[in-house]
Amino acid sequence: MIDPRPRSRLPGWMRVRMPEREEMARNKYLKPIAHRFLSPELWRFTRTSVPRGVGLGLFAAFIVPLGQIFLAAFLALPLRANVPIAALATFVTNPLTFPFWAVVANKVGRFVLNVDAAVGAGAGDLARDSGLFATIFETAGVTALGFVVLALVTSVLGRVLAGWIWRFLVGRRRSRRLKEMKRRLDERHAQTSGE
Repeated sequence: MIDPRPRSRLPGWMRVRMPEREEMARNKYLKPIAHRFLSPELWRFTRTSVPRGVGLGLFAAFIVPLGQIFLAAFLALPLRANVPIAALATFVTNPLTFPFWAVVANKVGRFVLNVDAAVGAGAGDLARDSGLFATIFETAGVTALGFVVLALVTSVLGRVLAGWIWRFLVGRRRSRRLKEMKRRLDERHAQTSGE
């Protein structure tokens, strides 16, 4: 059976896993804004839309625990980011990686709030006196702040890194094309001078 999706320079595995425009437009949660998803500019891979998509996807991945794909797609509309890349970038956080990111977010939140230095050496006594629920709420708050910081930092870093990678790949492809053109011109010149 022939794949009905248009051929592109994307790797085959990415092309198969990326949602189609019509598929996202039929989603019951996205139906009120589905007409916007059919805009071709949201599905093109350009030097501005791809880094925006990466940044939005990473932001959505860390800012909410559920529904990251829908948040990334919704944010991609007004910012004219690439919707498939934004949706794909949200998979940084998934059920398998969430425990790792929760520990990282807790450490980041503790670092930002400087909790260990503020509480000091009596942290164990304070935790025993305040009870289990207070400790759980403190840990949840610190972790939530860590996720907000991770969302902001990774989205900026992801956008900058994606922009650099895009420029590198485009520059490499352009130099390859120029070398090929030079080789062809040299061959033509050799053929015409030989005659």
